[in-house]
Amino acid sequence: MVRKQLAQRGIRDQAVLHAMETVPRHRFLPAAVQSQAYEDRALPLTEGQTISQPFIVALMAEALALTGSERVLEIGTGSGYAAAVLSLLAAEVYTVERSPTLAKLARERLAELGYHNVHVVVGDGTIGLPEHAPYNAISVTAAAPWVPMQLREQLADGGHMVIPVGGHAEQILLRVTREGSMTRSSQLGGVRFVPLVGRHAWDDG
Repeated sequence: MVRKQLAQRGIRDQAVLHAMETVPRHRFLPAAVQSQAYEDRALPLTEGQTISQPFIVALMAEALALTGSERVLEIGTGSGYAAAVLSLLAAEVYTVERSPTLAKLARERLAELGYHNVHVVVGDGTIGLPEHAPYNAISVTAAAPWVPMQLREQLADGGHMVIPVGGHAEQILLRVTREGSMTRSSQLGGVRFVPLVGRHAWDDG
């Protein structure tokens, strides 16, 4: 998977490639789709959620430019797969999941596999996790109609946020960099994510 699907498509960060090679993706999937774990595509979880395709997980991790000392916030834990990848690239990962069921499963799976620097929290990801802010990096794994101001404010100066922004059908993956009181954005390409639901994104009503 790493050589054919990631390196050949432009992922160059060797730490990211190593993390992608190390984390057992099949352990983060329901039994019915585990045989497809190392195909480069999104796969279904429970509760209407998905696990992102490996290339997108690697692209987002690479865009965060992690060196191993950072505190990272992830919005949208899902099965915990991307958090496990980030845990090998940063010092601490805080990940927020709105579904208590998914959060419980992810917490148990991460602990079982030894990813002890990942902290799973149940809550509204659009609010972030201000009690542990600021974060050197923020990864948002669901699509927002805009970049929530609450997440901008929790990003440390010089830090990067990666977030898909757009409509329900398709989005642009943005890399947002904080520079003092300002932010600048660059586009990483077109993507399709499930909606980011919460107070400061898509309404769940």
